[in-house]
Amino acid sequence: MILYYFPGACSLADHMALIEAGLDYTLISITPEKQTEDHRDFLSINPKGYIPALELDDGEILTENMVILQYIAEISGKLLPQTNLLRWRTLEALAFMSSEIHGSYAPFFRNFPEIEKERAREKLAKAFSLLDHQLGDKNYLIGEQLTIADFYLFWSLMASSRTGLELSQGLQRYYSRMKRLPSVARALDEEGLS
Repeated sequence: MILYYFPGACSLADHMALIEAGLDYTLISITPEKQTEDHRDFLSINPKGYIPALELDDGEILTENMVILQYIAEISGKLLPQTNLLRWRTLEALAFMSSEIHGSYAPFFRNFPEIEKERAREKLAKAFSLLDHQLGDKNYLIGEQLTIADFYLFWSLMASSRTGLELSQGLQRYYSRMKRLPSVARALDEEGLS
């Protein structure tokens, strides 16, 4: 499989999940001008124009971070609990982070006016408070098992540095613990972020 990524972007969650799941992959970075590192037009690969994109062995392309994370979990049989409620809680957490956190980063990634950034900070503070409460004193977001939701949360916390928000002590401890996982450390190193 080929993961099309931009260093430090949300594709990092997929990168970490591929490593943790033990799947073979190749990385191809995308420039801000939508060119692949091997000089192809990324829009011919993913007409949506954003990352991540995962090219499967048969040439099919999957997009959308949540879908790629679920695909990695499904084909590896790892990172998505099989117990019904825990499985749904994992997917619920992915959806929440995608809509309430990831979407709220747009004003900071695209340099919107300060009033838009302030509204986004308020929304992010509320979302992080809810996740901090959900995490509690557990090692991982859904329980004692690492899931695809943890990789998305790790990236969400990493990206929060652009907002000026201060994370709770619980989320800071979680972030530090996750950063020490071999799969996370390897992905950060492979993307030149360590």
